[in-house]
Formats: sequence, C-alpha cells, structure tokens
Amino acid sequence: MTLNISGPRQAPHDLLGPDANAAVAAPEGRVDIVRMAAWLVVGTVIIGLLYYGQEVLIPLAIAFLISFALGPLVKVLVRRGIPQVAAVSVVMLTVIAMLLGLGLLITSQVSVLSAELPAYQSTIRAKIQGLGQQMEGPGLFDGVFQTIATVQEQLATALQDAPGAVADPLAVTVVGDGPSPFATASAWLAPALAPLATLGIVVVFVFLVLLDRGDLRDRLIRLLGGNLHRSTDALEEAGKRISKYLLMQLVVNVTYGIPMALGLWAIGVPGWILWGTLAAIMRFIPYVGPMLSAIFPLALAFAVDPGWQMVLMALALIVFLELVSNNIVEPMLYGTSTGLSALSLIAAATFWTALWGPLGLILSTPLTVCLLVVGRNLPQLAFFDTLLGSTPALDLPTRIYQRLIANDPDEAYEIASDAIRTTGIAAFYNTTGMEVLRQASDDYHANARVEHRLRVVDGMDQLLEDLREDHPATPAGTPRVACIGGKWQVDAISAEMLVHALALADISAVQRATGTVPARYVDGLDLEGIDTVCIGYFSRDPDAAVRGFVRRLRRRWPDLRIVLALWNAPEDQAGPDRAEALGVDQIVLSVDEAVQWLTPAHADRAAMQAPPPPADEAARLDALAQTAVLDGRAREDLDDLAKRAADVFDVSLAFISAIDADAEYIVGQSADLPGRRTETEPRMNWMPRAEAMCNHVIAADDTLVVPDTDRDVRFSDNPAVRQWQGRFYVGTPLRTADGHVLGALCLMDREPRQIEDAELDLLDKIAADVVAVMTDQDAVLLEPRQDEPTAPRSILGQRIPD
Repeated sequence: MTLNISGPRQAPHDLLGPDANAAVAAPEGRVDIVRMAAWLVVGTVIIGLLYYGQEVLIPLAIAFLISFALGPLVKVLVRRGIPQVAAVSVVMLTVIAMLLGLGLLITSQVSVLSAELPAYQSTIRAKIQGLGQQMEGPGLFDGVFQTIATVQEQLATALQDAPGAVADPLAVTVVGDGPSPFATASAWLAPALAPLATLGIVVVFVFLVLLDRGDLRDRLIRLLGGNLHRSTDALEEAGKRISKYLLMQLVVNVTYGIPMALGLWAIGVPGWILWGTLAAIMRFIPYVGPMLSAIFPLALAFAVDPGWQMVLMALALIVFLELVSNNIVEPMLYGTSTGLSALSLIAAATFWTALWGPLGLILSTPLTVCLLVVGRNLPQLAFFDTLLGSTPALDLPTRIYQRLIANDPDEAYEIASDAIRTTGIAAFYNTTGMEVLRQASDDYHANARVEHRLRVVDGMDQLLEDLREDHPATPAGTPRVACIGGKWQVDAISAEMLVHALALADISAVQRATGTVPARYVDGLDLEGIDTVCIGYFSRDPDAAVRGFVRRLRRRWPDLRIVLALWNAPEDQAGPDRAEALGVDQIVLSVDEAVQWLTPAHADRAAMQAPPPPADEAARLDALAQTAVLDGRAREDLDDLAKRAADVFDVSLAFISAIDADAEYIVGQSADLPGRRTETEPRMNWMPRAEAMCNHVIAADDTLVVPDTDRDVRFSDNPAVRQWQGRFYVGTPLRTADGHVLGALCLMDREPRQIEDAELDLLDKIAADVVAVMTDQDAVLLEPRQDEPTAPRSILGQRIPD
C-alpha cells in the first residue's frame, strides 16, 4: 500500500479554489455568448431584409442566374473577335427569339386543344357516370355518415324549437354606384403589368451584367475583402458550379421532354408537343414541377380514350422516364456540380419557398450554391460548408473510428468497404487503417473510457476479419517475416494489419503475440525459419522498450534482421542515426514503406529499383528519335518551361527528361545540375537509365509521386537523388498523341512535401506544353541514328563515354 501525501499537482489558478477557476473561465464563456447573440441578430436582420426586400432582390437574383448561364456564350463570341456589346446583343436577341418562338408554339398548341376539348365532353361525362355507378351501393362508412347526419338534424330542430330562440337576422346589402371604368381597367391590368415590369427589369439587369462582368466582379471582390486569391477562387468556383448546374439542368430537361413528347405521340395523346415542352420547362421547378407537368397529359388521356388503356400507358411512360432521369441521367450528368447534400437541397427549397414563394423554389439551388462557396472560402462562414456541403463532415478515418466508439462495427465495415472499392485494400491499410489506430492511441489516456477502448479493439478485430475474408491472400512459401506488436493492443492490431498487407504483396508473414520484453517472453517466441522481424509501436517515446527488446532478440538470434515500425513518429525522427542508436536495421513509418523493406529477397528490391521497359519500347524510342531533342533542338524553350514549373510549384528544381535506350538525358532544367555531362554541345546532364527516377514513370505510364525519397526503398540510395539533394519528387509522363511516353516532367525539392490532385492536373497541363514543343513538326528534324539502337543516344553524332 502506497500513501501519497503530496497530492496531485495543481495549476496556479487551481490553487486559488473553484471561484478563481470560474473567474478565469467566465470571460471566455461571456465572449462565446456575445458572439452567438451577435450572429443570431445578424441572421435575423438578413432574413428580414430578404423577406421585405423580395420585390427588388428577386429580379436581381433571376438576372444574375441568367447571366451565369449566358456568360460562357458571350465569352465565346468575344474570343472570336466580336465586340462585347455586339456579343451581348446577339446572345440576348437569340434567347428572346427562342423564348418567343416557344411561346408561340405553346399558344398554338393550346388553341388547338381548346377547340378540341368540347368533343371530349361526352367521354368525360360517360367515364364520370361509370365511376359514380361503381361507387353506388352500401359502403363501409355509409352507416356512420347516416347516423351523424341524423344527429345533426335532430340538434338543429331542437335548437329552433327551444323557448327564447331568436330567428335568423335578415341580410341587408348596400348597392352603390359601382366602380369607375378607370378602376375596373386598373384592376384588370395590374396583375398583368406587374410580371411584365419584373420581366423588363430582369432583361435590363441581365444586359448590364453581361456587358460589364469585369467591373461587377471587381466590385464583388472588393465587397468580399480579405485575401484576394480566396475571393477570386470563391467567385470562380461559384460561377463554374452554377453554370454547370444550369447547363446540366437544361440537358436533363431536354432529354426528359423529348422522350415524353415522342412517347405521348406514340400513345395517341393530343398536344404531345405542348406536353413535352411543358414537362421540360416545369422540371426547372424542383420537386413539384414534374408532378404538376404530369397532371395535364394524364387528364387529357382520361378525356380522350373511352377506356383506361391510354391513361395507364401515359402513366407508365411518365413513371419510366422519371426513374431513368432520376437514377441514371441526373447522377451521370450532375455528378458533384453543385456540391450540395440531398438534405441541404430539401431544406434550402423549403427556406427559399417560405421567403420568396414559387420563385424562391426555382432559385433555391443556385442561391444555396452561392452560400456553400462563400462558406468554403471565407473562414468566418465555414459553417455553411459543414451544413450544406455534400462532402462528409468527418474525414474517413474519423468516421470509422467514431463508428467503433459507438459500438457499430458493421457500419464501420460498410464505410471501409466503400473506400476500398475506390482506393484498394493496400492503400486503405496505409492511410485510413493506420490513422484509425493512431487516433485510438492518442485518445487512450486523454478521452477514451474503458468501454471505448474495448469497443475499438473488438471492432477492429471484427473489421480486419471481414476484410481478410473479402480480400483473401495466400502467398506461397514458408513465412520468413514475423510481425510483432510492441506493447498495446493497437500495436497488435497494426501487426495483424501488416501481415495481411504483406500477404497481398505475395510476401508470406506471420504474427507473433504481443508482450513485454522479459527474457522468458523472448525465449518463448517462435522464430524458427524467420529472417526478418518487424516490431510496431504507436507510442511516441518507445526508445527504452525498443532497446531492451532488440538487445534480447540479438542475443538469442544474432543474424536476425530487425525492422522497427514507428507508426506515430515524425519523419525527422526516423533516420539512419536513430536506427543505429536503437540497434535496428531500418525504421519505417507506413505500411507501404514496411512492405518495401520487408521484401525477403534482395533481387526483388533490385527489380523495384530498375523496372522493366514498357511494351512499346521500340516504337517509343523511334518517336523520341524523331523529335531530335537529344540533339539540342528547342533547348531554350524547354528550359523556360522547366523554370515556369519550378516557379509555379515553388520547388528548388524542375527538369525535363528524355529516356533513351540506356540513358536518361536532361533536355530542360530550371537550374544548373551537378553530375555527368555530355562532351559535345549542347552539353546536358545524363545518367544511366537504371539510376533514373523517371524510368519508373516510363515503366508505369503514370504520374509518380514520392513524398520522401529517404522513406522509399527504390530511391533511398539513388545517386542522382543524393547528388541533387532531392527529398520530394514528382514526375508526370510526356505522352505523345500516339500514346508513346518520351520522358517526364519532374519536380524536385529539398524537403519532403505532399502534392494535391488539383496541382497534378496543372502539372499535366505544363507537360502537354512540353510535348507540344518537343514534337513541333515545323522544326527541322535530324534523321535518327539507325546503328547501335541499344547504345546511349548520341549528341551531334558523338558517342557519350560511359
């Protein structure tokens, strides 16, 4: 029994007592309340302005919406040399002419139908009589209704016969002279003039917005304030999303209206052009528009056909088109054009309809997209992105971890399975799986309770068991690798995950029990036939435990190769110096890295360092020779493109490589590079193909990203990487129109870093410019050399010495 007389260590304000703690926390609490109250007041004022200012705001919103749709057309005409005013006028007149033509078509169809409707009265009357006859006879609730009617009659009679009952007063009507002709005309014209006035305001606003979009954009950027890049991105994203939404909405409506019209024509419903056009127009109104447009053709089919076949066929056509449009056409065309979640779309439709009525329902999606974009680009309004966006509020590892905490491993499995279908099981282990365990390790002492820890461990066991069943792997051969969890259960789960990842890479491995490091535990380990042991830790300070464990392993198995997996360590603490200090052969930080270093045979690692040539090697070499870039053509232009790439991506080095049969040549570079150079002009850096990182780009025919070359077994000891001090590398293939990869456009930096998919898209655009320069057909090309096709490429006819 231990008596602790010192007590827990307290912070200075804790020593002052609970009142002091309240005094310290009170200002922050008051600030939060004041901030919340301010936001509520601001929100109330904005909603009030939207409601009471709708007479002005609705035309403005419609005008901006139309300008988003017509802006790309105006831009196309301006780029073709048409003046801005003329381009806007042409687009506006074209749209107005199309709308007038559509109106005339609808009017003509309505007049024809109105002339034919009297002929359908007998059919309608006969059907109604038939329905009435079918409804005659005793029904289920006829007795109830008759009883209620009898009771009402008796009550009314009793009240009239009651003493003191007052007779009904006489109705008196005062008849005046009646409204004046002017008042009558105003009453008739006012409802018609109001929409016409709104339409005129919208047309004028659209014309002005399209005429001077640049000035309007500048004013909006000034109003948004803050970071100029962020404001520009917000306007650009809003324009792209709304324009794409409107274009896709138009395509969806047309692809719905045309089959609707043709189907009604085939069925025999009169006015099929009108109903197809109406269906396309009404689908601009979310939710209720399709239902309203379906009423008219169904009613007409009811009136035309004496039987029910036409009604049923029209109903089947509408249902079929709705299913195809909602489940196939719209998901295929829309994609993530709006970025809004389904729930936010419904909430937005309700909100804007309550504020602005039917027009608010039509404008709800574009207006909500604007709110979403503002929330994504302005930090103080980021809650709009959380409330309205379609992206998950929690990242993938956190979602799985939360489901495990909530004791819902089945849903965690569903989330993991969806991710694996996109990325693959190996990538899931490398990023998501380890991140889940990392969060569990961080919360072990801080937030997790006992039941939480048990739920995470049991849930991960169940999840991994299901994943092994879904993705079985049985590598051949006797296991030569043993994976051991260092201390905690999360360490053991990481070892289990690593064993499966190795099996998927055709590396046979086994898991050994997790335990402490006493000698009897080490003596009890079954490592017969094992060449390599991988010990995994999530602890941030495992050095003492690692040294003791490794010392006992070395004493028992001197020739054992030991790899230490520090799943939770920063990159700067996993170098060779620390590995030597801990007595291990290698330190790895990820599952992918562990798989690379745990490859049993050195020959396999050598194969990874020197990949085989692509299948089209002969045609590729011929295409490269035809460009003559290895003879110095377009060197200045390629250097300029390399410098542009280095400046845009803010890296220390960018270079353009061309891969010949046995060597890689740097045909464009942003800075001078050390190393071997050709002996003749233009002198360029070169290296054997087996040492070239770009050779992997050629072999894979895809972009290669290496966040840290020190952590990649293929490049950790690469001579060029060491000489050029490259820790970060990305190479994108230089692919010709015929599909041959000539080389790579590469970025290299002295520090490890990551690159986003959007940045890779920009790198591909610069690579396309590089290919255009390399394959310029207007330049005078030298004849390719036919002798010694497997030798290194010659420079101006002089062979490069090895």
